[in-house]
Amino acid sequence: MSVERATAEELAALRLLIEQWAEHSLATNPLLAAVDRDPDIDRWYVRMRGEEKMVTTIWLTLKERTLHFETYFMPAPEEQPVVLYEYLLRANTRLFAWRFAIGLEDAVYLVGQLPVDSIDDDELDRIIGSGYAYSEDYFRSAMSIGYASKFQR
Repeated sequence: MSVERATAEELAALRLLIEQWAEHSLATNPLLAAVDRDPDIDRWYVRMRGEEKMVTTIWLTLKERTLHFETYFMPAPEEQPVVLYEYLLRANTRLFAWRFAIGLEDAVYLVGQLPVDSIDDDELDRIIGSGYAYSEDYFRSAMSIGYASKFQR
């Protein structure tokens, strides 16, 4: 299945949609702390206040065919990496549009992407809301596994 490449006009409309969504969300969602944009790479940084994690930042990167989204979840585990990765891989089956992944430095991320033609205000709400919820829901257990001797509550 091939995803069509967006035209320059469609990408411009998506940039405007994301900007307007960000402005409205900042005004109405008390969890949002900031939304910043790097226009050189069509990336937005959506920062939210958390409970389990003090801050969750979701990066939205607009590409020609997809909107890529990701957030740093936790550093590379120091203990029980096999147990942690099994836990996260099993959690992947319960996630919508997101998945746990290992970055180049072995840190754990939540990542996902959707075709640009599926992006609207409701989808942006779902992406940001679910990314925040997954970070909050899985963080304590993951840290308890990967840093068992240090992460005590």
